[in-house]
Amino acid sequence: MDRRLRRAIVRGWLGMSLACLATVVAAASVVVSPATTFAQTDLVDATGYVPDAIFDIRYAGPHNFTGAPVDGYRAPKCYLLRPAAEALARVAADLRGEGLRLIVYDCYRPARAVAAFVRWARDPDQRSKADYYPNLDKPRLLDGYIAETSGHSRGATVDLSLARCDGEACAPLDMGTGFDHFDTLANTADPRIVGAPREHRQQLLRAMARHGFANHPLEWWHYTLKPEPAPRTAYDIPIE
Repeated sequence: MDRRLRRAIVRGWLGMSLACLATVVAAASVVVSPATTFAQTDLVDATGYVPDAIFDIRYAGPHNFTGAPVDGYRAPKCYLLRPAAEALARVAADLRGEGLRLIVYDCYRPARAVAAFVRWARDPDQRSKADYYPNLDKPRLLDGYIAETSGHSRGATVDLSLARCDGEACAPLDMGTGFDHFDTLANTADPRIVGAPREHRQQLLRAMARHGFANHPLEWWHYTLKPEPAPRTAYDIPIE
């Protein structure tokens, strides 16, 4: 293996470990809200803010790494705290002028769904290994990819990609890996991703950064509005 490539992969694993530590530290100060309905919160349906986005909410169906709908996802909807939804609308408006639309995979994530991911990672069933974590043993996913808490539960994090559209005909852009590909290839700046996929990642990065979204560098699809509107509050309201 090329020495520079080896160093890049090692940096990726180190970054994953540091990100895991940061998640643990942040989780210590997060409290789950007692709210039981969206009306009791500032979480809003993002489809009203970005009506032309392609909402492909993966955890509401079987097309995800667990192979089944995830606890808490009773409908394929995207909820975000209002400031995050408003910022995402501004991103979409910019991209629209370039003939691009957002593809949204996940938004607010109930805390119970996060717990379901952890249970799945501890289950020995590996039917989705080839598609989602081909180079890892399943228990290793708990070392940084799947955590016991998630920023998604705080309502200002979104997983997304881009599509190029001609009228209503849209084609997803090649990002080098699929969504939820548990591998260092999914690191936003991984040096093995070159050409069009690298530029597409940068297009998404620039568009999101212009309106206050920071990328999680280990996942090209993962963005959080900064500063977070409610950094110490998570939610566990089912999506329906």
